Amino acid sequence: MNAPLPPGPPPRFAHRASVDDIGSFTERIDVRSPGEYAEDHIPGALNLPVLDDAERAMVGTMYVQTSAFDARKAGAAIVARNIARIVETHVQAKPRDWTPLVYCWRGGQRSRALVHVLNEIGFGAVQLDGGYRAYRRHVVALLAQWPRQFRYRVVCGPTGSGKSRLIAAIAAEGGKVLDLETLARHRGSLLGDIPGAPQPSQKAFESALYAAFCRLDASLPTFVEAESRRIGRLQVPDALLEAMRASPCVRLDVPKRARVAMLDADYEHFARDPDQLSTLLEPLAKLHGKEVMARWQAMAARGERGALVDDLLELHYDPSYARAAKRNFPRLRDAGVVHVNGVDDAAFRAAARQLLDRIV
Repeated sequence: MNAPLPPGPPPRFAHRASVDDIGSFTERIDVRSPGEYAEDHIPGALNLPVLDDAERAMVGTMYVQTSAFDARKAGAAIVARNIARIVETHVQAKPRDWTPLVYCWRGGQRSRALVHVLNEIGFGAVQLDGGYRAYRRHVVALLAQWPRQFRYRVVCGPTGSGKSRLIAAIAAEGGKVLDLETLARHRGSLLGDIPGAPQPSQKAFESALYAAFCRLDASLPTFVEAESRRIGRLQVPDALLEAMRASPCVRLDVPKRARVAMLDADYEHFARDPDQLSTLLEPLAKLHGKEVMARWQAMAARGERGALVDDLLELHYDPSYARAAKRNFPRLRDAGVVHVNGVDDAAFRAAARQLLDRIV
């Protein structure tokens, strides 16, 4: 007769935890399929699926077309094999006091199976009550009211004035920032897609926002770049947008030649693909006419990026910005001005220090 396993440490949360306890766990394990995980997951969670996408689809089809009993038998065999792999590849080196939080879609069989095996070994594994679905409801509820608890300073300025650079410089100088464009992986304009960095899903964007708010300090001002309702294809939560639009502003003052230089650097990838640039500009034909569009596309084809940027700023971006800023940020007229004397990191760090000394 085999000797029984020694008892493990007492679990801190009696094997189940609520969404309010998520921050108590240093390791979070998402056992959902890779497709579910890719759409959104708890920030920092590691994906160790007990059913991959194909296996989950197969079991689901069997559940509908054959029977729930047969589907559970087939699923149990697959889950057992995958849990064995998880134990062999991820668990072997874990110390005795390892206490991971494990979750699936709704705190059901997938996460319960792994938690059971880990606790039988002697670890203090904990299952998230309600699973990802409970976490998602928690995020939605918080983003509906949490943004109103913070004090914002909205960084305004026309296209190319270096708002994102100033946000990064403020963070580097120790200020609190909410970098929406980094979270959205988009520069916030018609041409704002970032090569090699597709935007996250709306759910993943909101999870990133939730994690960012967890790192902020409500007693200090949070600097955020002025944004429209959408950043690329992602929507800024209403509560955050409303709070930003009611907040004091700071206005970047940068010479136009510097703006052209920064935009030329930021969008350098279009030099390798002028046809893509021409295609992306096509929606502006409705606003500016075919003749202007033909001129812009010819500039793009000839590689005249500086002249094209200058023309786009004068005819499209600056007038559009002026109208949107007047409409959406009424406190901009009272904004303090931040002057940046250069386009390099040192110039923006110096401006950030002056701004923080003045406001914080």
